[in-house]
Amino acid sequence: MDTYSLLREFADSWMLLALFTFFICVVIWVMRPGSRSAYQDVADIPFRNEDAPAPATRRASEEDQNNG
Repeated sequence: MDTYSLLREFADSWMLLALFTFFICVVIWVMRPGSRSAYQDVADIPFRNEDAPAPATRRASEEDQNNG
């Protein structure tokens, strides 16, 4: 058996199993109990304003009630 066939057989079977196992372990690691607080700060990054807190905006329904 030449090297190419041996490596291809390894990649088709065991490497696929190893990558799938790694993926499942990462998903379980992220979903573990207690990890919510660790990832909450990272999840809020897009909503931050660098200079100051974003100004509060009123909803359209509140404006309609106040004007009408």
